[in-house]
Amino acid sequence: MERLQKVLAQAGVASRRSSEELIKQGRVKVNGAIVTELGTKVDPASDIILVDNKSIAQEKHVYLLVNKPTGVITSMHDPQGRKTVRDLVKSINERVYPVGRLDYDTSGLLLMTNDGDLANRLAHPSYEIDKVYRAWVKGIPSKASVNLLATGIELEDGMTSPGEAEILFIDKAHNRAQIQLTIHEGRNRQVRRMCEAIGHPVVTLERIRVGFLTLDEVRSGGFRHLKPQEVKHLKKVLK
Repeated sequence: MERLQKVLAQAGVASRRSSEELIKQGRVKVNGAIVTELGTKVDPASDIILVDNKSIAQEKHVYLLVNKPTGVITSMHDPQGRKTVRDLVKSINERVYPVGRLDYDTSGLLLMTNDGDLANRLAHPSYEIDKVYRAWVKGIPSKASVNLLATGIELEDGMTSPGEAEILFIDKAHNRAQIQLTIHEGRNRQVRRMCEAIGHPVVTLERIRVGFLTLDEVRSGGFRHLKPQEVKHLKKVLK
């Protein structure tokens, strides 16, 4: 027997947290009865589970590494008709969804999966998974400003956790610099807000690494399946 929200997540319906919302909203039925209580135990092998009156399918787990371009929404649907990450993985039959998000104007590494357990752990700051970004910023930050990025900056939603920061390249001719930041959180527009806080707004921003995973050999707008050994290592890191 498994908790209902875990079964939904494992079936690729939604993340564990989103599955809990589906249950609270009365959109889930088990053996014909609406279930709204979180923690309800079910047997996925024998119970008939419906979401919005559609049967869930126990899909095989899929793990994708996507190189998101700018101008793409990190969502499976956009009411405004803009391009979404779903458009980047149209050839995948399983119902995968993004782990975390990248802003419309941010490019780079995005993981997509239908493994709800793994997605939850990847997104949770307690596991302190490195997220590495490269940004071109206006102006040339001082050593003290770069140190602030690494040690923590007070934003409107609280102090950022310690990470790493360094200047990679200084372009005096265009009064700009390229910096690399490593953070472990996933707040909304966090890197951009951190750079604005030190007086050096972001011009371009790319996420180049998550944990040990990089964008090697994945073109902009493309994706690849994680290798079995990568999935195994990821699960080991997130135990």
